[in-house]
Amino acid sequence: MKIVQITPSAGDSFYCENCLRDAELSIEMQRLGQDVTILPMYLPLPVDWQQGARSAPIFFGGINVFLQQKSALFRSTPRWLDKILDNPRLLQWAGRKAGMTSAKELALTTISMLQGSDGRQKKELDRLLDWLCTQERPDVVILSNILLVGLAKDIKERLGSAVVSMLQDEDGFLDGLGKPYARQAWDIVTERSKDVDMFIAVSRYYADVMLKRLRLDAGRLKVVYPGLHPADYTPADASPATPTIGFLSRQYHDAGLDILVDAFIKLKKRPNLQNARLRIAGGKRSDDLAFIKSVLQKLISAGLIDDVDFLPEFDRASRVTFLQTLSVLSVPQRLPAAYGLFVIEALACSVPVVEPACGVFPELIEQTQGGLLYEPNNQAALVDALEKLLLDKDYAAQLGKKGREVVHKKFNIEHSANELIGLYGTIEK
Repeated sequence: MKIVQITPSAGDSFYCENCLRDAELSIEMQRLGQDVTILPMYLPLPVDWQQGARSAPIFFGGINVFLQQKSALFRSTPRWLDKILDNPRLLQWAGRKAGMTSAKELALTTISMLQGSDGRQKKELDRLLDWLCTQERPDVVILSNILLVGLAKDIKERLGSAVVSMLQDEDGFLDGLGKPYARQAWDIVTERSKDVDMFIAVSRYYADVMLKRLRLDAGRLKVVYPGLHPADYTPADASPATPTIGFLSRQYHDAGLDILVDAFIKLKKRPNLQNARLRIAGGKRSDDLAFIKSVLQKLISAGLIDDVDFLPEFDRASRVTFLQTLSVLSVPQRLPAAYGLFVIEALACSVPVVEPACGVFPELIEQTQGGLLYEPNNQAALVDALEKLLLDKDYAAQLGKKGREVVHKKFNIEHSANELIGLYGTIEK
């Protein structure tokens, strides 16, 4: 099967679940004998994405998208100039300046992109389609998320290929555009979704959310849990001598890093936990710096800054090493999440988790039996759950072991890729 995967890149600056999902699935499908080509959007793809799957030139380069949104002049510039603006080093620099774009500009650009050939980035869409027409026609074109749905109609008309859209956490982004843009964006997404042959949600929870929000026929939406290679995740020989809490996600407000820090400060005052440590990984964007500064100030004011490690590296090998040092992992997200790859990664290393009872987390904990849930927005409940696992090592080990067993069986990337390939083969073109 010839598969083209259109995938925006986060610039490899923070733990992006969508990016990790796309990379792992494309590499695994290639290993299983499928012909997979990755089409990167906005920013260059990380080097480790290019194992196995073929990649293409960058399309919809972030600088060109921004300039074409701002000025009609850049909607008719020659390709040689656009190519200069698509220079990978220049795009990497621009990616680190993400916080410079205002909320209004982001909203208007999002709406324009959703409009496809009716939007201000039509020149970029034409270039993508022209390039695809020079290649072997794909059987399936995969859109990494619903925010790319504006491409679907033109892809189907020019190529005659089936179009599949992945679904993972787009609702939070769209709702965050604010009035009146959020409603406008949702209306366009709902209408343009008619051009998509199949949707793949990352959890049953999120499938139910998007069925309602997009007013979809349930038969067009399937659930496939993203997986990983369990053999790449080796548990530590023993639990750490020092009680250690881990956080693995982008370090920003929505992921609740400050909530975990507040819980850590309270835990340090409890008996037998005065020596506890907190380890934080997952990276950040430039617009997260003010938030991180406030978190650091909390730790300094509490006199606990020396008990906390901020780890800069979060590639897979570094994540495994990081997870092997933990007693428990917790990412107390404020908003209901579509998926929690960090939960599966932690359990693959036999590390139990503590998560809020909202979004996908009840679904994951029910299936894996690898952690504890607490009432959302109840800090005392979070502190109690963390304390239980930090002090009862046997119970924590039991949860971690059970979770790892289930991850091996149900969240294996080979199983996920095979399931997707089977679904793609059922689409009538």
